[in-house]
Amino acid sequence: MQEIGIGIIGGGYMGKAHAVAHAAVGAVFNTRLRPRLEMVAASSMTSAEGYRDAFGFARAAKDWETLVRDPLVEAVVIAAPQSTHRAAAELAFSLGKPVFCEKPLGASVADAEAMADAAQRSGVVNMIGFNYIRTPASQFARQLIAQGALGQITWFRGEHTEDFLADPDIPANWRTDGAANGTMGDLAPHMINAALALLGPVESVMAQIETVHPTRGGIAVTNDDQGQMMCRFANGAMGHMFFSRVATGRKMGYAYEITGTKGAIRFDQEDQNALWLYKAEGPEAERGFRKILTGPAHPDYAPFCQGPGHGTGYQDQIIIEARDFLEAIADGASRWPTFADGLAVSRVVSAARLSQTSGAWTPVQSA
Repeated sequence: MQEIGIGIIGGGYMGKAHAVAHAAVGAVFNTRLRPRLEMVAASSMTSAEGYRDAFGFARAAKDWETLVRDPLVEAVVIAAPQSTHRAAAELAFSLGKPVFCEKPLGASVADAEAMADAAQRSGVVNMIGFNYIRTPASQFARQLIAQGALGQITWFRGEHTEDFLADPDIPANWRTDGAANGTMGDLAPHMINAALALLGPVESVMAQIETVHPTRGGIAVTNDDQGQMMCRFANGAMGHMFFSRVATGRKMGYAYEITGTKGAIRFDQEDQNALWLYKAEGPEAERGFRKILTGPAHPDYAPFCQGPGHGTGYQDQIIIEARDFLEAIADGASRWPTFADGLAVSRVVSAARLSQTSGAWTPVQSA
């Protein structure tokens, strides 16, 4: 096995998750490349030193550019605000360094297009972080659909709903300022990615986007609280998606329902170790949705636990992402989801914003 120096930009919520993942992934998956936590960068040197000490990095960097340029940093993980994504990725690609970037790909569709183009021109391994689709249950759902177990897919309903801003008395913060930090920039990409992964490209959308609480503590909210869109998939299926950060009672409402001519699926991230499956077969009196508890027979479950129904968790999704990123580097070929896949998500979001303005069905720009 061979070591690889990992540099992580950002040490907060996602920075910690990726640091833990790279510290654990070699033991969990016996990867050919073994990560070395080489350097971490944050908003200040003081913060970076704190993360270095807490997470076990060898060194701290005064800023992201220092980290990317350091010769001992051989692969870069971007887990900082969207406004930093483009410049950090473009510099890393120019130096031939593989990049893993948290979603969304950039702060705008223009950023996403530039980043996907830079990745393609460089030929360097690239990957975007959509962790929820990696649960064993959702991976199994993808397999069932690809195998035709549900027949022709006719309908998709997806949501990503949380309630961290449901209380109107919560004061304004960074999440309430700027389009990139609103629900369409923050939560929507995860479920749009799921829709694309499960059903394929979206051809057109009809969207409504709104701010439920226009001020917080006397300060104007400059982005959206919730949005919904009808959509038509390239395979002909109809669909609907809803996104909200003000959905009272919802903590991790990443959920979808898929209907086909031979069966149907239901999934809810708040019960991430179960998939509900209906098959239109057998006597009518015995038909119904059945709850399938994930176990070693499902994708990427066994490396974490040998017991069916014992379950995997959020951090395990990030470890699976780290495995895929390292294996892509070892193979010299990017793995899904790439920056191009991240751009596809950004284009759906962009079409939804255009539809909100025009009040009309809007085509999604294709590659």
